Amino acid sequence: MKKIFLSFVLILSVLFGCKKAGTTDNLDWETNLETALQKAQKENKTVLVNFTGSDWCIWCQRLSNEVFSQSEFEKFAKENLILVKIDFPKNIEQSMETKMYNNQLAQRFGVEGFPTIFLLNKNGDVILQTGYQPGGPVNYVNHLKSYM
Repeated sequence: MKKIFLSFVLILSVLFGCKKAGTTDNLDWETNLETALQKAQKENKTVLVNFTGSDWCIWCQRLSNEVFSQSEFEKFAKENLILVKIDFPKNIEQSMETKMYNNQLAQRFGVEGFPTIFLLNKNGDVILQTGYQPGGPVNYVNHLKSYM
């Protein structure tokens, strides 16, 4: 009976424990930088590129939960930014094409850790490289605004 119970607990942990809680937002993330830059030029906006390990990186999840999923950031992003998420998950399936594309971008930008955030002007020039910043969405928005 004990073995059956332990097996049941193990199965439940695998089924429900693999997904990390609450890294959801209501933002429109692109996954292709070139598409995002075209949109930025048309809409005269700045591009925010988020290099993340969404399902394993604690600081990436904190940034998502504390900033990207908050209404203050969402409002700012919708008015001012084209968002790009370049993800390096461990437990989320990606096509080989996506993995190769993401790796090429990480090499191009010299990404060495996660999260790494870049602000690019509408022509694709880097105007800021940053990461997680404490202080919540208002502080993060002010941080970004100071470079725009």
